[in-house]
Amino acid sequence: MLTSKQRAYLRSLAHHLEPKLYIGKNAITDRLLQQADEYLTANELLKCSVQQNVEADTKAVAVELAAALSADIAQVIGRKFVIFRRNPEQPTIELPSR
Repeated sequence: MLTSKQRAYLRSLAHHLEPKLYIGKNAITDRLLQQADEYLTANELLKCSVQQNVEADTKAVAVELAAALSADIAQVIGRKFVIFRRNPEQPTIELPSR
């Protein structure tokens, strides 16, 4: 679980990022989970965008994806959200101490 200080730090890192994962009308599929898992393993921070044709709430999609990937939600704004999962073997993001 992230502290507010850590979430703020991750939000600052993600601010300039473009979404790397677009979630469409099929919502969360096995292929999407695989892509997100690979990206998080390599980069630890993933910005996602939920398309207009998705009926589910962005927060609900973020919670479902984060739970499936054992990740933490750093931010949800509009149709975009950011999730974080530390790479246990080679961490690249140093979070502020609690």
